[in-house]
Amino acid sequence: MSQFAAENLTCVRGGRAVFARLSFSLEPGTALFLLGPNGSGKSSLLRMLAGLLRPISGRLTWEGQPISDDPEAHGARLHYVGHHDAVKPVLTVAETLHFWARLHGGDSESRVQQAMERFAIKRLADVPGRLLSAGQKRRVNLARLIAAPAPLWLLDEPSVALDKASVKALEAAMAQHRAEGGLVIVSTHAEIDLPEATILRLDDFAAPSQVAA
Repeated sequence: MSQFAAENLTCVRGGRAVFARLSFSLEPGTALFLLGPNGSGKSSLLRMLAGLLRPISGRLTWEGQPISDDPEAHGARLHYVGHHDAVKPVLTVAETLHFWARLHGGDSESRVQQAMERFAIKRLADVPGRLLSAGQKRRVNLARLIAAPAPLWLLDEPSVALDKASVKALEAAMAQHRAEGGLVIVSTHAEIDLPEATILRLDDFAAPSQVAA
């Protein structure tokens, strides 16, 4: 596991400066909470950290090396869980998890089984995605964190549509990931237990044009 850092990031979306001069550094086993009102740039920052959005200025580094030097390597070391669940209608739950495992360079039946057990979806193994409820789709989407290991987890409102038991399962998964040296970055408006996480308030990095407004 390695250090992940942001240095003086500036984000512009639709001609509007969203945040500027944003920096942080995470060591193995640590976590970062992204807080701020809607429009403050939490989702944009997560997409930037995933390499899906380029900063106007600043840089992101993994173990001191810019992620832009090898975008494919960066994509392989992370899971990005956004607002839309990555569940194809025609694939069963088990097929979906095996797909993600293969995409990340491995396809362990034991890890897929462990993932389904963690998020209580084993009984849904043979159910196609089109028949799943919103909460079930979200649990399948989160189960890929277990089925296909990656050191960096980027989670955007991960508890949406989850019941209390599933939130507890997510918290346990994040705790185990950190204990094994993994990194977790979470944006949420909900109560999620993430002990000793660093808090990054996006308001603190509001671009000057926003402050003036």
